[in-house]
Amino acid sequence: MKHTLQQVFHSSKFVTGFCIFAAILLTVIIYPIFVPNPPLEIIAQGSFFPPGTYVSTYDTVFSSKAYTLNLPDAAAKRIAAKLGDKERQDIKDYLVLVGVPEAEIDTTNTIQLLSQWDKNYDPSKKISGMIFSKVRYYERLNKSLTGLLSEEGLILAAPNIDTGALEQIGTINLADYVNIKEVASVRTLPLGTDNFGRDVLTELVRATSVSLKIGLIAGLIATFIGLTLGLLGGYIGGTVDDVIMFITNLFTVIPSFVLLILISYSVGQEHRGPVMVATVIGFTSWVWTTRAVRSQVISLRNRDHVNLSKLSGHSLFHIITHDILPYIASYVVMALILQISSAILAEASLSVLGLGPKTSIDPTLGLMMNWAMIYQAQILGKWWAYFPVLIVIALITFSMNLMNTGLDQVFNPALRD
Repeated sequence: MKHTLQQVFHSSKFVTGFCIFAAILLTVIIYPIFVPNPPLEIIAQGSFFPPGTYVSTYDTVFSSKAYTLNLPDAAAKRIAAKLGDKERQDIKDYLVLVGVPEAEIDTTNTIQLLSQWDKNYDPSKKISGMIFSKVRYYERLNKSLTGLLSEEGLILAAPNIDTGALEQIGTINLADYVNIKEVASVRTLPLGTDNFGRDVLTELVRATSVSLKIGLIAGLIATFIGLTLGLLGGYIGGTVDDVIMFITNLFTVIPSFVLLILISYSVGQEHRGPVMVATVIGFTSWVWTTRAVRSQVISLRNRDHVNLSKLSGHSLFHIITHDILPYIASYVVMALILQISSAILAEASLSVLGLGPKTSIDPTLGLMMNWAMIYQAQILGKWWAYFPVLIVIALITFSMNLMNTGLDQVFNPALRD
C-alpha cells in the first residue's frame, strides 16, 4: 500500500490535480468558519453590485474624523471618473445636435467642454430624432456633472429641533478624507452581489460545497451499482450476465441525460433537494461503469488464482471480494473520480434548465448559472455573477481529470514510462 501511494504521488499530473482539488476543498471548509454569513442572505437593496469595498456614507460623514490630504491628482481622478472618453463624445454629439459648430468643440479641454455643456444643455428642449432613453441618459449625465469643477466644499445641514428650519452643521471640503479603519460599517465584496443582492463569494463557496456533496453521493451510487452489476455479470456469466447486459443495453439506448430530465421533472420542484437530485443522477449514470467493470472481470475470472480459490471451496462472495476486486480496485477508484466529475456537470446542466434542486435552501453551481442567465448577467456585462462559477466548475472537473489521468499512468502498464 505504501509503495502504491508513493507511485501515485510521484505522478506530476495526479499531484497537480490533487493540489487544485485540495485547495478548493480547504476553501469550502475554512471560509465558512471565518465568514459564517448565510449563503442566501440578501445584503443589497439592488442587483449586481460590482466587486469592491463598501463603506457607509453616513459613517464617513458623521462618525469618522476628517483628515486633510493635499493630493494633486485627486481632482483629475474625480473628473475622469465622471467624464470619461465616452461621456466626452456623448457631450460633443449633443452639442452638435443643438447647433454648436463641431470645430469649436474640444473634448480634451474639460473646462471649455463643461462650459459649453452648461450653456447649451436644456432638458426641456426637444431634439428631433433623439429617442426617449437617450433623453433620460443626458439627464443622468447632467446630474452627475453638477459641480464637477467646483472647488468649494459641500455644506452639511440638519433640521433645527425647535423651528424645523435647516441649519448648517458642518462642511465637507474637497481635501477631506477618512481613514477606512475608523469607519464602523465596512463590507468587502470581492465578487460583488448577484441579481438578488447576495454576496457572490459566500454564495459561491456554499454552492461549491453543495455541488461537491451532490457529486460525491451520485458518484458513490453510480459506482456501487455499476461495480455490483459488473462483478456479478462478468464472473457468473450465463443467464445472470444476459439479464444484466439486457438492462444495461436498455439504459444505453436511452440517453441518460434525457432520462435524467424526465425523472427530475416528474419529481417536482418542492421535492428536489440536493440529495434527491444526487440520487437521481446516480441511478441514471451507472451504465458505462457496469460495462467497463464486466470486461475487466471477464479477463480475470479464469486466472490461476481464481481457479485455485474455486477448488478450495471458497464462496462466491469470498472469490469476488478477495480474488477479483483487489485487482480492479484502482480502476474502481478512477471510475468513482469520473462519476463525481460527471455528476457535478450533470447537476449544473439540470439546474441551467431549471430542473435542479429547489432554490430556497441551498445554492449550487448550476443554480448560480441559472440565476445569472435568467437575469441576463452575460448580456449586461455583470461577469462576477457567472464567470467565477464557470472557473470553479472548470477547476473541479480539470483537477479530477488530471488525477484520473495520473492514476491511469501509474496503474496501466501500457502507459508507464
